[in-house]
Amino acid sequence: MTVRELDSAGITDPELRAAYTRCRELNARHGRTYFLATRFLTPPQRPAVHALYGFARWADDIVDDLGSDASTEERDETLRGLQKELDEGLATGSSGHPVVAALADTAARYRIDHRHFADFMDSMRMDLSVTDYPTWADLHRYMHGSAAVIGLQVLPVLGTSAPREEAEPHAAALGVAFQLTNFLRDVGEDLDRDRVYLPADRLSPHGVDRELLLWCRRTGRTDHRVREALRDIIASTREIYAQATLGVPMLAPVSRPCVATALVLYRRILDEIEHNGYPVLHRRVVVPAGRRAAVAAAGLGRLAAARLGRGARKGRGR
Repeated sequence: MTVRELDSAGITDPELRAAYTRCRELNARHGRTYFLATRFLTPPQRPAVHALYGFARWADDIVDDLGSDASTEERDETLRGLQKELDEGLATGSSGHPVVAALADTAARYRIDHRHFADFMDSMRMDLSVTDYPTWADLHRYMHGSAAVIGLQVLPVLGTSAPREEAEPHAAALGVAFQLTNFLRDVGEDLDRDRVYLPADRLSPHGVDRELLLWCRRTGRTDHRVREALRDIIASTREIYAQATLGVPMLAPVSRPCVATALVLYRRILDEIEHNGYPVLHRRVVVPAGRRAAVAAAGLGRLAAARLGRGARKGRGR
C-alpha cells in the first residue's frame, strides 16, 4: 500500500497501515486482473478493495493451496480459526490478525453487511467436502457465497449513482461472471484438487463426465464433446456478463473505469479460451500482454474523462 493511498483513506494507525499493506500484497500476488483494475480507483478507495480481496485470497489459500500437505481436517481447523477471528473482528472493529484487521476496519468504514462475510465463509467450508455440482442451480447456491457476495461487499466502496438496491443484482452478477470465468479457465487445476465445478447437467447432455475430463487431463487431448460443453457454458457466462454490464452506469462515475476494465479483461479470457481451442484441461489461458495493455489504455481514457467531469462539476459548484 502506498503512503498516499493510506493517507488519503485516513488510515493513520501504524499497525492498521501494515495490515492494509499485507492485503495489497496478497491481491498483487494472486489477482493480476483485479490488481490492475484497482489502479483505476481513487486512492482512498484502493485500501478497502485490497482488504476485501486480500481476505478472500487468504481464505481461499487455506482451502486450495496445492503446495500444502495439510489434511482436510487441518484445513477445516484453520478455517474455523479464521472464522473465529473474523467474528471477533467484525464485532469489535479490530483484530490481531492483520488481514482480518484490515477487513474489519473496511467493514466498519463502509457499513458492509456482515451477512456477506458469513455467506462467504459458508462457501469456503463447502470446498472442503463438495467435489462436484449436479445442477446449475446447485453451483449458483455455492457461488452466491463465493462470488456474488464479493460484488456486494465491494459495492459500498465503489459507490452508486442509482439507489444501491438497484445496483446490487448487477454487482452480484459480476462476481458470478468472474468466478464462472475462473472455473472455465481452471478446469484442469481444479481436477487436480479433485473438484469439478462445471455442473453435471451442463456436461452430461454433451456426453461429458468426470472420467472423460480426467482422461483429457491425463492424455493432453481435448475431446470434441468437452469442447461443445465448454462452448455451452461460455455462452451462459456471457449472458451473466451482459446482466453485470447493465450495472456499470449505476456506479459512481469515478468507479466505472475500474469495473469496466476488470469486466472487459475477464470477459476476454472467454474469447482466448475459444480462440485457442478450449485447452483449459492442460494449461491456464491468459489474455496476452498486448491486449491487456490496450484494455488498460482504454480504461485510462475513461478514468481521465470521469475525473475531468468530476472536476468540472466541482468547479460549477463554487
